[in-house]
Amino acid sequence: MFRTLISKEFLEQRRTSKVLVMFIVFFVVGLISPLLAKYTPVLLRMVPDLPADFAALIPEPTLTDAIGQYLKNANQFGILLVLVLTMGLVAQEKERGTAAMLLIKPIRRSSVVLAKWAASMGVLLASLVIAATACYIYTALLFEPLPVGEFALLNVLLWAYLSVYLTVALLASTLARSQTMAAAGAFGGLVILLILGAIPRVNDFMPGKLLEWGAQVVLGGDKSYWSALIACTALVGLMLAVACLRFEREEI
Repeated sequence: MFRTLISKEFLEQRRTSKVLVMFIVFFVVGLISPLLAKYTPVLLRMVPDLPADFAALIPEPTLTDAIGQYLKNANQFGILLVLVLTMGLVAQEKERGTAAMLLIKPIRRSSVVLAKWAASMGVLLASLVIAATACYIYTALLFEPLPVGEFALLNVLLWAYLSVYLTVALLASTLARSQTMAAAGAFGGLVILLILGAIPRVNDFMPGKLLEWGAQVVLGGDKSYWSALIACTALVGLMLAVACLRFEREEI
């Protein structure tokens, strides 16, 4: 039955073009990141009447710039996508009444929530594979080939990073009675995480450290942030537990 629920979620996401949107946006992210890193300094030097002293200060682009641009774009567009495309998964069905029709069947309510999460995580993983492939190819053409294993690990950490925000949106969708409330809850959760991430010492346990760890892995650094990975994994598990418990007890 759980496999059937996951198949239903994949089918629904394909029919509503969510999968297509994710694939296209992440492909563009992977494609343009090394291009921006390579040619932004060139474009800046071409600005008319730019003082020679200022032009000399613009550094030559490096592999570090390509990785930084990729993480920056994947972070910004990725968070926005997972919030917008996930925050209505449960709330929309409750609002339209389709959730009540589904729950007539002999299935556990928690399985419905977990199937939505698993399907969304699968789509996110596939999207990151597309982005990483595009980024790897263009980075090799414009700079130098990236170490495959280290770059793969960076994207795994990026997947773990975005999974926190995806789960925040799913939790908000489960707690809310309407899509409007779900949107408010999802973006409210984003704000809280951003605030916590700006607090010294607390930020060592926040998702942002996963991106820093990923960059360190590819660029040869020796820092690791297992505390952040463990904390984020625990947070995702806690949010899923709360979402399942809420959906099990809610009258629909």
